[in-house]
Amino acid sequence: MHELNLEELSALLAVFERAGVEANDSTEGQLLGRIRTLHAEKEELESMDFDDCLGGACKL
Repeated sequence: MHELNLEELSALLAVFERAGVEANDSTEGQLLGRIRTLHAEKEELESMDFDDCLGGACKL
C-alpha cells in the first residue's frame, strides 16, 4: 500500500478540519487521531538532519 507523504497528510488534516471532525471515539475521530500521529512523525523525520548522526552521535 502507498504510504502518504507529509503534504498528503496535511491535506487530509485540512479536510477533517473543514468537515468539523474532532478526535473522539467515533470512527472518524479515531482516524483523525491516527492521521495526526502520522503527520507529527513525518514532520519530525523530515526535520531531522541525518548528517548529525554520523559516527553514532544519535540513535533513531
